[in-house]
Amino acid sequence: MALSSVRLAEVRATPLSLDEVFDAVRASSIGGVVLFVGTVRDEDEGRRVTRLDYSHHPTAQEQLRAVAERIAAETQTIVAAVHRVGELDVGDLAVVVAASAGHRSDAFEAGRRLIDEIKLEVPIWKNQMFADGETSWVSA
Repeated sequence: MALSSVRLAEVRATPLSLDEVFDAVRASSIGGVVLFVGTVRDEDEGRRVTRLDYSHHPTAQEQLRAVAERIAAETQTIVAAVHRVGELDVGDLAVVVAASAGHRSDAFEAGRRLIDEIKLEVPIWKNQMFADGETSWVSA
């Protein structure tokens, strides 16, 4: 099995699964797997958050796959990434990314780059709903 592949790259409205993403990057030649899980927290900058509503551009999944393909190729790793859209409650999984490699340092590097570049490049936005009734749009 060759390294440098994308096993999963999706934007979806259904709940995310850690097992699905972890299983996507497993292989007998892999010595290290790194998972990053982004969850909806209950506060932002001292304000109580009650829920988030994620929106996305129609090209978001295509762009997510492009970022994943680039990271996999540049780091010679196996990667997977899934980002949720729609209304999410506090504690819900918003994004799950994984990177696997023969050695842990390569997996850590790829995982960090993958989540950072998804956040920079993929057109997904969140509308934060606060306990006081106000909302705020920010880049996901």
